Amino acid sequence: MAEFPIDLKQYKKLSLDPANPKLTGEQKEALKANIQLLRDAIVLFTATGAARGVSGHTGGAYDTVPEVCILLALFENSEKYLPIIFDEAGHRVATQYILAALEGSLPAEHLMHYREANSKLPGHPELGLTPGVKFSSGRLGHMWPLVNGVALANRNKTVFCLGSDGSQQEGNDAEAARLAVAQGLNVKLLIDDNDVTIAGHPSEYLKGYDVTKTLEGHGMKVVTVQGEDIDALWAGVSEIVTHNGPAAIISKRVMAPGIPDIEGSSHGHDVIPVKSAVKYLEKRGLSQFANIYDGIKPQLSPYLYIGSSKEIGANRVVFGEAVNMVLDGLSKEEAAEKVMVIDSDLEGSTGLKVIHQKHPEVFVPSGIMERGNFSAAAGFGFAPDKFGVFSTFSAFLEMVISEVTMARLNNCNVLSHFSHSGVDEMADNTCHFGVNNMFADNGLSDVHSFLYFPADPAQMVAIVKKVFFQRGVRFIFSTRSKVPWILKEDGSRYFEGDYQFTPGKDDVILEGKAGYVVSFGEMLYRSYDAVLRCRQEGLDVGLINKACLNVVDEQTIMKIGQSPFVLVVESFNQKTGLGSKFGTWLLERQLTPKYGCGGLWEQIPYQNLDPQSIILKIKQLSQ
Repeated sequence: MAEFPIDLKQYKKLSLDPANPKLTGEQKEALKANIQLLRDAIVLFTATGAARGVSGHTGGAYDTVPEVCILLALFENSEKYLPIIFDEAGHRVATQYILAALEGSLPAEHLMHYREANSKLPGHPELGLTPGVKFSSGRLGHMWPLVNGVALANRNKTVFCLGSDGSQQEGNDAEAARLAVAQGLNVKLLIDDNDVTIAGHPSEYLKGYDVTKTLEGHGMKVVTVQGEDIDALWAGVSEIVTHNGPAAIISKRVMAPGIPDIEGSSHGHDVIPVKSAVKYLEKRGLSQFANIYDGIKPQLSPYLYIGSSKEIGANRVVFGEAVNMVLDGLSKEEAAEKVMVIDSDLEGSTGLKVIHQKHPEVFVPSGIMERGNFSAAAGFGFAPDKFGVFSTFSAFLEMVISEVTMARLNNCNVLSHFSHSGVDEMADNTCHFGVNNMFADNGLSDVHSFLYFPADPAQMVAIVKKVFFQRGVRFIFSTRSKVPWILKEDGSRYFEGDYQFTPGKDDVILEGKAGYVVSFGEMLYRSYDAVLRCRQEGLDVGLINKACLNVVDEQTIMKIGQSPFVLVVESFNQKTGLGSKFGTWLLERQLTPKYGCGGLWEQIPYQNLDPQSIILKIKQLSQ
């Protein structure tokens, strides 16, 4: 493995004492050199994520390097600090990786495999997976409450946590602030306030939100500084560290300062494009590294699927396009009266952006506040003739379960789109796996909610059009990955033409006498491929698309339940997924066929969800 292009051994260990809030000239120069070194390295290796097509995040980790270098200098000065730099933003994982390299837990050259499959450098830090990583993180607003507990367990230590204006939008942090103040915890927050989140600028879409005023309102000591002013930053850190009790320093700065193309932009949240990284390196006098990305290419799956199209489409985007089709049938006035679509800072990722662009009269931009935003959508749909629409990632469904119950109790009309379901193309890894989606079906038997997972873009359109104005709480799921269109034997698209979606009705893609595979979503085209290959070998296997996950189609289950076997193929949690429910449904009807359950495309084989694994399971069950 080639050496890391930038020599991290140039990092100069520095010891800073907060009793001396003014830097000496020598300390300042050493600190500035360390900051520049780590920022150059972060740009260099995170851009490999862009080069290999796995995306990533640069700006957040780059922003907070000054705070990180100061904390490292504090750790050198005294043992009264817990030497872990906790971080609320999992997307700043590049910070944890470079710290692991600095301490020798991770070879520096390994940083060049950022987010690569099987590199153990996923998009969020995972304790126990990556050498040198000291905690797991990923969902905003979840770390500060945990850090409070760490502080309670280490009363004799000062505990630090990096925060952001984005993570501070989560309600969890308000609760954490109250506990920290009430218990006088020696927790110190270092908050990067760059006024940038995924969807734009909080100062524009969340007027009235002010991190300093919010934390002061909870009773915390707060110091606000310009984060790129090293003297002011160190003086501010010294002030909060020497304060007895919880305190925060708010670092005001533009996103990605000093990086051409992305400075001050929401694009800085994401991975730096290769061209921008090269421009940065050249500006820094590091042009000798500019060609390092030439040999890094995306790794595409070599597998050729049969039964589905070569063309692929993003269901998560098609959701928004389908909603627009519904709204296009209303006047602007009627749409604004009947429909409200609320975003949780993910409009570009969950399909709501196209709604914002075409139908701004129904769109409400909002912050990273999933619980409150879901309830706002439900409250809009409190009246029988009004309908709220909510969307976020499937992994965050677990955060709104209580709010879903309240929506049911109030007979609200709310349609939720949860994208990034399953594990397919999830380089962000475990914290962002949307595998517990069946939790949405938590209502009592006197009320029913429908869970839909379309198999391709055509079925997504059919489902949205059918269920948009239906009453009650409804859920539609999609993957981060693009999916192909399911094809009929004649090559036409299965879910187009005269296809009509019926809620609760399963689609019999293929009849079979040897047994049936039941699947849905992004696993349907993989299952279709496996079934077709088994049929080519003379094994007459059938295939069922169960797009409505939580309703038993009595006619279909009787058909497949009397066959020799049933295999459920899904990318949900085996403990809580469709498979666990399907077995119960079969037993309740005294149907006892042999029963099986299968668990960025590189994720799929590790869950035994690739076609070859499905074929192997089919053959085992058919014996």
